[in-house]
Amino acid sequence: MTAEPLRLAGALALSLGWFGLSYRMWRVHRNGNIADTNDADWLVVHASQTGSAEVLAKRSAELLATGGLAARAVCISALDRERLTAATRVLFIASTYGEGDAPDTAAQFAGRFMAAGLDLSHLHYAVLALGDRNYANFCGFGRALDAWLAQQGATRLFDRIDVDRGDAKALAEWQHHVGRLAGTDDAPDWDAPAYGDWRIVARTLENPGSAGAPLYRVALAPVGGALPAWEAGDLAQVSPPADPEHPREYSIASLPTDGRLELLVRLQQREDGSPGAASGWLCVQAGAAANGDLVRLRLRAHERFRLGANAGRPLIAIGNGSGLAGLRGLLKARIAAGRFDNWLLFGERNQIHDFLLRDELQAWRDNGQLTHLDLAFSRDQAERRYVQDVLRDRADRLREWVERGAAIYVCGSLQGMAGGVHEALQSILGAPRLEQLAAEGRYRRDVY
Repeated sequence: MTAEPLRLAGALALSLGWFGLSYRMWRVHRNGNIADTNDADWLVVHASQTGSAEVLAKRSAELLATGGLAARAVCISALDRERLTAATRVLFIASTYGEGDAPDTAAQFAGRFMAAGLDLSHLHYAVLALGDRNYANFCGFGRALDAWLAQQGATRLFDRIDVDRGDAKALAEWQHHVGRLAGTDDAPDWDAPAYGDWRIVARTLENPGSAGAPLYRVALAPVGGALPAWEAGDLAQVSPPADPEHPREYSIASLPTDGRLELLVRLQQREDGSPGAASGWLCVQAGAAANGDLVRLRLRAHERFRLGANAGRPLIAIGNGSGLAGLRGLLKARIAAGRFDNWLLFGERNQIHDFLLRDELQAWRDNGQLTHLDLAFSRDQAERRYVQDVLRDRADRLREWVERGAAIYVCGSLQGMAGGVHEALQSILGAPRLEQLAAEGRYRRDVY
């Protein structure tokens, strides 16, 4: 994903996914493996959209283990009524999705439990809420979860901590509280790694003449070092000179085997007509003689959008605009692995100007590496036609692929596309079935 307008809910991570393996030396769990513990004294429950909450949950469980406590990090989607009513001590780490909504992993929990009453008077808990103050309902889901737990009679271990875009002070406060619960105060700080210096090696305007904002394909290489490893679905975090403290995140459109890191970046424009801080730097300013050409960049694992257990399944990839970046990375990985049961549904404005990566996509289709390529160009006919409309037209095929075990990955704009696709999937598959696919990890979204 490449939208600069504050796709900082994903940037919340504070790059915690890069915590060094050295921290694992602090683990003194009595059974040696937190994830395998069934009789945990503590549950650390994560409700994550881009992986930030999950990483924090694992680190929190490890910190509890330094005090000899049995702790287990679990996804909120695995928290059924029996486990919740049996637990006595739970830490919740909750992201907020969009304008105050629950992340996809928490949709089932919010619908089944938070909509009903439950006696939790036995439970002691704390909530770390992740959010972005640029959204009206800041930390909306974390706040709602905290209030619901209190209403059910649960007792707070300490007050809820709200984190604005990965604020280091708030995270340090959480670490302090968890350390006190573990009986230790000398664990290493959860620091993010430094940015590296990268140089733009190629930059191409992909939609000349488009009615929309310019979209560039930007290729970068590290300065003075080897290309780092990443997986399809991961993100690049850019710190622009004009605004170094609010880093922007972009889906990576290439693989390490390509020899360079590629992004699809939409050039944003502020109200005063000036270019966006990060997109302007990447698309126009970096590389100019007066500005220099170094880009401060670091990578972040995005576990929720990696192929993982879905690598062996058929893939239905759905997106629009710059969201093609994340989908391209997934498709390239599958093609390289010899998996050709791939179906791409992609939408943009006009075919003549906005058919992004046309030659590559058509070649994949013609070579049999892309089983189906369905396109929606909204402005090529009198009545607007979007990718969700194409999805409805292919309802029978969708049901067939899902029954064959397919996974569905959606990448692109939150407003319009993501909501429209979600509604189309619900109408075709049914809400319970789509909820089940999300719980199984077969329905994943990276939208902004």
